[in-house]
Amino acid sequence: MPWLLGAIVAIAIASRFEALPLRSPKMFSAPARAVLGITIGSAFHPDILKYLGDFISSLVLILPFVIVVTFCGMLYYWKWLKFDKMTAYFSAMPGGLLEMVMLAESMGANVYKVTLTQSSRLLFIVFTLPFIIQALSHVSLDGRASITQPFLNSDPHDMIILTFCALLGWWGALKLKIPGGTMIGPMFLGALIYGSGLVYSRPPNEVIKVIQLILGTTVGFVFVGVTLKEIVKVLAQTLGYFFVLLLVSSLFIAIVSWMTEFPLLSIMLAFSPGGQSEMNVIAIIVGANLPYVALHHIVRMLLVMSVAPMFVKVLHKKEGR
Repeated sequence: MPWLLGAIVAIAIASRFEALPLRSPKMFSAPARAVLGITIGSAFHPDILKYLGDFISSLVLILPFVIVVTFCGMLYYWKWLKFDKMTAYFSAMPGGLLEMVMLAESMGANVYKVTLTQSSRLLFIVFTLPFIIQALSHVSLDGRASITQPFLNSDPHDMIILTFCALLGWWGALKLKIPGGTMIGPMFLGALIYGSGLVYSRPPNEVIKVIQLILGTTVGFVFVGVTLKEIVKVLAQTLGYFFVLLLVSSLFIAIVSWMTEFPLLSIMLAFSPGGQSEMNVIAIIVGANLPYVALHHIVRMLLVMSVAPMFVKVLHKKEGR
């Protein structure tokens, strides 16, 4: 995965040189997620119905997974690192970076700390997970198992339809205010057009590599303007939380592996609390079961966005006593 990991390292190094005019890749992030959504949608097919029982028995474990991860992480940040309770809570929540920062700001948490701890979580997972997968599953990380095809083998007619669906799905999801809509909207339309047999080509390999560059740059860019001393401090603090995530994820991966017949590779990706986009990109590259992985991360994000405000009210009530 040189395109994803290389971009993170390059930006991390470049951020140490103040004279370099670095610009945020934020404007490219949404289009990249839209194309990623179409790619995920291309993996949905009628045969999935045969595994519906296994999907459900695995998906129902996402809620306890989120609760256990958040509870253990909050204790670590609150009791061990002495964060205030609200900041500890949002630092531990396994949600998307932007969503957690927005919620933290609205609830009076320390936004700076939440941003750095959440970014560090994503960084640790994105950097370590591919090598853990390679060690346990012996799969290649060079993208040869990818479900996509080279650009020259792509059907121009299909590419026009895919572009239109990506834009329409993106626009529709934003209008409906769906969390993570820039990816979920195109994914839904992608599943429809591929399931109906309207298109067969998928977004080209070269486009997936560009998406990796954009996502890697986005992850690395969060540390621009942060002192090296602060980065080292935050990474050291997050390392403890990373081990908490490793233990909890391993427990749930073992349970799901025992309960279902899904490959270990797909289960590992489904129960790795990294960014939704990054986890799906890794799933594409290593040839994992994309619908299975994508649905688990969508459910996790929706649960986090639904549950987070509810628990905040509980915390406020306890503090008011």
